[in-house]
Amino acid sequence: MENQHRKIAGYRELNEVEIGAMNSIKEKAEEVGKLLEEINAIPGIDPRCVAIAKTEAQTAFMWAVRAIARPTTF
Repeated sequence: MENQHRKIAGYRELNEVEIGAMNSIKEKAEEVGKLLEEINAIPGIDPRCVAIAKTEAQTAFMWAVRAIARPTTF
């Protein structure tokens, strides 16, 4: 469905710069996720530390996206 975000409360139209930045963030998030999976496969590493790193990275990327999207609802 085209422009389905218009039917979801709290979302707004994004401009091209915002869309580009959001796509860059999502690409980097994917990259970091893959890197953390590679690190997690290294013998002897502390998997708890990797799990924390993954959670913190997800949180950081989520907030970066939210900074751009600026949803009106919490």
